[in-house]
Amino acid sequence: MSKRKHEETAVSTKKPKTSGHWAKGLLQTMKDPEFVVNSDDSVTIIRDAYPKAEFHYLVLPMEDISSLKAVKKEHLSLLEHMEAVANDLIREDKHKHKDFKLGYHAEASMLRLHLHVISDDMNSACLKTKKHWNSFNTAFFINSTDVVQSLKQNGRVVLPGREQCKKFMEQQLQCHKCDYKPKNMPDLKGHILKHLRK
Repeated sequence: MSKRKHEETAVSTKKPKTSGHWAKGLLQTMKDPEFVVNSDDSVTIIRDAYPKAEFHYLVLPMEDISSLKAVKKEHLSLLEHMEAVANDLIREDKHKHKDFKLGYHAEASMLRLHLHVISDDMNSACLKTKKHWNSFNTAFFINSTDVVQSLKQNGRVVLPGREQCKKFMEQQLQCHKCDYKPKNMPDLKGHILKHLRK
């Protein structure tokens, strides 16, 4: 991976430029040096423009693959590479005291396949809604290793259906570190701070 100039610790106030439909925004962000962290011939790593945790990155393939539904058995080595570069990223010194989750949303809202690399503090001003929370803290968020294993076994990634995804999004809020069930997002965000102080 080749390093590019970037600022990791501060969330940029610059919004990525998008042309056309908002779902294609990742394609423009991949070209923006302010958001690009690393790249090689196969993938680009960017900082999420609206991070849902202190550290939140996306690993995107250079190949035009729209989503997990479009992944085929010939993409296995690519998905393994995406996971490998994600693991390389989180081994960097600035991340050594953080735990991370690597995974994909069962139904992605943005075009271009992308692997989320997100610290499990879930502490961010951009984390605002129940949908934001449940998309990373229910089975809607599929571990990268499970995605790779599904592709190996089935020749495709087996995904939950639309109704099941809807149920994941509607699940009651629950802390990802204990059994606490908050009454709303402000309550949950205040509760999370107690874990971060430990």
